[in-house]
Amino acid sequence: MIVYLVGMPGSGKSTVGAELAGRLGVPFVDLDVEIERRDGRSITEIFESEGEAGFRALEAKELLDASTHDPAVIACGGGVVLEPANRITLRNTGTCVFLDVPLAVLESRVRPDADRPLIRAAGDLERILAEREPLYREFAAHVVDGAGDPGEVADAIVEELRWTA
Repeated sequence: MIVYLVGMPGSGKSTVGAELAGRLGVPFVDLDVEIERRDGRSITEIFESEGEAGFRALEAKELLDASTHDPAVIACGGGVVLEPANRITLRNTGTCVFLDVPLAVLESRVRPDADRPLIRAAGDLERILAEREPLYREFAAHVVDGAGDPGEVADAIVEELRWTA
């Protein structure tokens, strides 16, 4: 089984994903890391030269490739759910878990920064959450509170998966 972790930047997808993969005894894949490795540029550099559309195309290609790594835990970029084709891949090739984290916690974890192409000013995080949260909820088979300790969040996901196995 592939477990896809989706959620906002700062929701803990990468940290929780590594913990979860260890608990399940499967490989861990971070899509953003794989995009940077394969492309040879940082996410910021890709956004600067290709724009968001160019980045989303690379993300879709990497997701499709990663979807063949069964079993695995895959941490997806925060915007992966924006593309309809990605939503089909997520739904058809694995189990999608949304790490639900309140805005106040996200704001404490993620600050507007030049290295965050879509979160550069106050209010960006809130705007992105309003846009994406309905999609996360619609396409996730499971919603888990991601605000706590990464190990505890991973344990909660294991328990959630156990109930549906």
